[in-house]
Amino acid sequence: MSVVNTLAEVIERLYQETDGYADNPADAQIWYNRGYANGMVACFRARGHEAELPALPFDTADVHERERVMEWHKAYHHGFEMGQKETAEVIEVHS
Repeated sequence: MSVVNTLAEVIERLYQETDGYADNPADAQIWYNRGYANGMVACFRARGHEAELPALPFDTADVHERERVMEWHKAYHHGFEMGQKETAEVIEVHS
């Protein structure tokens, strides 16, 4: 199995684990994890790996773009940045 396929499985698992995250603003970890998953998706798209993404209804790319003040939104955006960065690093190392 390729590293891209393994990462796609991580995306799917994170999406399942964070289902309903928006209804739980008290749990910053679930917001971070959803942001991380969306950062991974953004990286896949930017690197031409969209075909390897799991068949899921993904969040829109700008789902929380305007919201950065509250702690859960900060957690989401930090997760997004880290998911995008770390996914790119893993793909690059294994290419």
